[in-house]
Amino acid sequence: MTATDVQSALWIRRFRPAPDAPVRLVCFPHAGGSATFFLELAKDLSPDVEVLAVQYPGRQDRRKEPLIETVTGLAESAAAALLPWADRGLALFGHSLGSIVAYEVARLLRGKGHEPVALFASGRRAPSVERTELGSRVDDDTLLRTLQSLGGTHPMVFEDKELVRLALPAIRADYAAAETYRYRPGPPLSCPLTMLTGEDDPMVSPQDAVAWREHTSAEFDLITLPGGHFYLTEQHAAVTRAITDRLAGLTRPV
Repeated sequence: MTATDVQSALWIRRFRPAPDAPVRLVCFPHAGGSATFFLELAKDLSPDVEVLAVQYPGRQDRRKEPLIETVTGLAESAAAALLPWADRGLALFGHSLGSIVAYEVARLLRGKGHEPVALFASGRRAPSVERTELGSRVDDDTLLRTLQSLGGTHPMVFEDKELVRLALPAIRADYAAAETYRYRPGPPLSCPLTMLTGEDDPMVSPQDAVAWREHTSAEFDLITLPGGHFYLTEQHAAVTRAITDRLAGLTRPV
């Protein structure tokens, strides 16, 4: 097994193999999230689309590995891990922090001759929109209250003090990555870009969402769905349908 194979096995989860799918959808989780967040999506899109979910270090089966506290570090490692999977078209989907990681991975893959066939950005302002977030030195209580207010995590999780203690380092690393990210100007992507957002998301204004338009020279569309920052858990069927519709030309015979 080569070093690339080892890295790919660490970073990429393939919950529902779909060997005949012409396109793979690579999913990047939110801050504090894990690959399993996309398990249901993998089930629903198979066998037409094969879902690959990215597992960042410092959580679940990778909890003992060193954390990565920059978007650049996450993107470079993820892009390298995806190269063995680039024998078919790759579409990328990211939620919140995952949107920025996915965008930077798309730029890296383009540089290696494997620009994605589509990018789906969810729950995150455009890369070119800078705004101070929580700050990397916020105390634990404030950080946990923020996570609870955004939803996406069952309330009972926060009652398990040991689980919270184990999860906090990875959450902090992810928030540090989001906080320190700075957009580096460059040519726009040439693949279609779809931005999905919750109409009541306190983290993404309508202007923030529309600003994604400048990051592709191809087709851009904006989908606004009911809900807050984690609208996609309540609107799972609508999100799945949006992805299916936009990848239909790649998954069905002409």
